[in-house]
Amino acid sequence: MGDVRTLAARMAQIAPFEVMEVLDAARRLEASGRDVIHLEVGEPDFPTPAPVIRAAHAALDAHPMFYTSAVGMPELREAIAGWYGRAFGVEVPAERIIVTSGSSAALVMALGALVDPGDRVLMSDPGYPCNRNLVRYLGAEPVLVPCGPEHAYQLTADLAAAAWGPTTRAAIAASPSNPTGTCLTRDQWSDLANVCRRGGGVLIADEIYQGLVYDGPAETVLAVADDVWVVNSFSKYFQMTGWRLGWLVVPEGATRDIEKVAQNLYISAPTPAQYAALAALSDEGLAVVEERRAELGRRRDVLLDELPKIGFAIRARPSGAFYIYCDVSAFTADSFAFAAWLLQETGVALTPGRDFGDAAPRQHLRIAYTQPTERLREAVHRIGNALELLPRRV
Repeated sequence: MGDVRTLAARMAQIAPFEVMEVLDAARRLEASGRDVIHLEVGEPDFPTPAPVIRAAHAALDAHPMFYTSAVGMPELREAIAGWYGRAFGVEVPAERIIVTSGSSAALVMALGALVDPGDRVLMSDPGYPCNRNLVRYLGAEPVLVPCGPEHAYQLTADLAAAAWGPTTRAAIAASPSNPTGTCLTRDQWSDLANVCRRGGGVLIADEIYQGLVYDGPAETVLAVADDVWVVNSFSKYFQMTGWRLGWLVVPEGATRDIEKVAQNLYISAPTPAQYAALAALSDEGLAVVEERRAELGRRRDVLLDELPKIGFAIRARPSGAFYIYCDVSAFTADSFAFAAWLLQETGVALTPGRDFGDAAPRQHLRIAYTQPTERLREAVHRIGNALELLPRRV
């Protein structure tokens, strides 16, 4: 047996992703014969689009599946560049696009290229927990900036400026956001990029839910800035989670440095996934994901209507991703215990807020609307019935 005392000190700073504990408990409940409605994990319930599957099969038959370039297949980089032009009217040279082994690898490489041990990196609180853990893993300091509903839970320019310090090197902002589903506007992206520039730092944009928006057109920070680092993914909008494929857009002149890191970190992104992703970006593939985006929007609207009826408060309207961040302080002072109680009482699995930071986590739950509408209505019905037995907090 190994001695954990030999582990690097940084390991003590890496927190577990507690939603996985919820998932494990939900699966145990299912194994006992209970019907569980999974609204905890951030993964679309749709299968990989059929054009993507067909393309993968065809590629497996036609190509030897050797390593590709560390920065990705040229035709895929060109296809991503073309998608930026068609979807957003933005010219992004393919030379600045690095295909990665999942978006997490993209973020690791961006952070590794930009921050040194001891540097500070600003990010929203609430926010995706892996972002802060990856910053810690590299020896830098994540600075969680409380972002309340008055800021749509987003790291805005004024909040970043107030939190900026002499050792701040970067800011990470996500639009649409996990866990809140809120978005930054084009003007907000521009203002935030300006704050980073004035502070001598860099903006890292997490756009992995880009495309999954419901109240207007999707935006990209690349429409207002070309000196930012953009992390994106085929997982969410393109519904290819298990294929582990993402990309990173770097400023001009940074490609070679990131290529060296990619060569050492994972050699190249999965070759079958890259061929499959070409179909995801085709007209046929985009038609499928757009139809599914519309369905996710309908699911969101159902929950926006139904959740307040059972006392779940929605403080900022979620306009993207597939999450609703609910204030449940009317019922509990401990959302983790509350989520565990709801799972046992109702068979509905939800994610407690403490996964997402330090800003009032005990009064929030994240709901992922990654189930069909009838299952969402059933979940709300079950929760509502259980809450009738629970006295409201005063």
